[in-house]
Amino acid sequence: MFRRNVVPLLVAAVAVLTLSACAGVQPVPYTGISSSSKLQQNLDDDSGKVPYKYASPVVWSRYTQVLLDPVVVYQGSDNQFGDVKNADRDELAGYMEKTFSKELATRFQLAKQPGPDTLRVKLTLTGAERTKPLVGQFMHFDLAGNLYNGVQAVRGGQGAFSGSVSYAVEVYDSSNGRLLKAYVSKQYPNAMNLPAAFGSLGAAKTGLDKGAAALVAQLH
Repeated sequence: MFRRNVVPLLVAAVAVLTLSACAGVQPVPYTGISSSSKLQQNLDDDSGKVPYKYASPVVWSRYTQVLLDPVVVYQGSDNQFGDVKNADRDELAGYMEKTFSKELATRFQLAKQPGPDTLRVKLTLTGAERTKPLVGQFMHFDLAGNLYNGVQAVRGGQGAFSGSVSYAVEVYDSSNGRLLKAYVSKQYPNAMNLPAAFGSLGAAKTGLDKGAAALVAQLH
């Protein structure tokens, strides 16, 4: 009897969690970034992590150095920071610059000036969601929350009440300013990543770690 009653309750709980997740931040082709007019909907991305992109034919192997611009915190009216405070935005921007610089250094020499074999990477932090205090961690121990997070982990989705980060990447040939690649992205931890659930910005920072690795993987 108890088991028969629990199943519909779990189904209902997971449905509620699904609805709450669908209401989360969805990146847009932010009007205030330089490449906005060139961004197109990314029909190859089922995960929603890179919903808009632009790419031109490039032989990435010809580039051996990278010039990384200081990370910009997006100020446009279509930003997606919600109630994230300015101090937290600045903290994430600083973390983003450090993380992407470190990851890019595994593939390129870090440059201080433009050159024919040098990429210029411009990063714009456009939005963030904080992990909901207490409930974000509780979902990893709650039966329905764990079930939902397990499903999300398999499909690459965002965990219940978990934080995230949204940003734009623009890659140029530094010698002539030609745009080679651009995209907007939303990143977050694996839904079953318990350590990332602690700290209001923990999930967003983990998302930036993933985003940095994803960028470098595309530049090989």
